[in-house]
Amino acid sequence: MTQVHIPVLAGELIDLLDPQPGETAVDCTFGGGGHARLIADRLGPAGTLIGIDRDPAAEERFAELAAEVPCQTRFIRADFVTALEHLEEEECQADLVYLDLGMSSMQVDTWARGFSYAYDAPLDMRMDPDQELTAEEIVNTWDERRLARLLREYGEERYASQIARALARTRRQEELTSTHQLVEAIKRAVPVPAQFAGGHPARRTFQALRIAVNDELSQLDAALPAAWNLLSVGGRLAAISFHSLEDRRVKQFLAGLARGCVCPPEIPVCVCGRRPEAELLTRRALVPTPGEIAYNPRSKSAHLRAARKLEVTDR
Repeated sequence: MTQVHIPVLAGELIDLLDPQPGETAVDCTFGGGGHARLIADRLGPAGTLIGIDRDPAAEERFAELAAEVPCQTRFIRADFVTALEHLEEEECQADLVYLDLGMSSMQVDTWARGFSYAYDAPLDMRMDPDQELTAEEIVNTWDERRLARLLREYGEERYASQIARALARTRRQEELTSTHQLVEAIKRAVPVPAQFAGGHPARRTFQALRIAVNDELSQLDAALPAAWNLLSVGGRLAAISFHSLEDRRVKQFLAGLARGCVCPPEIPVCVCGRRPEAELLTRRALVPTPGEIAYNPRSKSAHLRAARKLEVTDR
């Protein structure tokens, strides 16, 4: 297991968020704390860093960081929707809110968590070990049609039906309890030529299961408006995503906030009164440089988008 955590698009995130001394920053997905450390160093003694994560291992890492950084700190162990809503109830105002979505390297490399197809481990995939639903329950109890829909929608898996059929067939003979069993069942379902194109044949299935186990997309849909509500005027929101399902949601949310008048083009004067709530800081998603990808191959699929909150005034 490696304990090295390399924050993705770190320089770009710092440039966009531009943390200043005395500001309050909310890290919704603390993980290994790579981005948080860079932010905290810029907040100074009068600033505040609030870390959020549902993984108890992240809470331990946050305690280590809190002892070393100059700013005030606070950790909330919860999913980011619950934590953001709690902060809003407290009438907390943030200057920076950012999300580094997906898994941290430490979660991937802790083989016993079952996130990776590279290790033989229990079929777990829970970010919060206290929750009940696991990947093992999904692959052994969901019917074939539901499994296929999951793999198609969350994994964008071309061979979703074939893999679901193979899982249903395999579990009739033996219960699927390990990542190795799951990988072997997937390999039997995917045509051999396809196994040598587009990465590991189990990659999309593992992604789909992880998203389902942790309810990641519903969490993101609820977290984006909650994070925006937390920002003061002039505050900055940023999100780093790692697959198209996440990036599409972030893009559409920020574009909706940045949209002004929605009157039909044939109306010469605006009558809707809609004003932009956001200024886009990224017209297109920022992606890692070839140098970053060479140094950290896991950054390859990352996309960073950000926006600044505007003051909305009546006409």
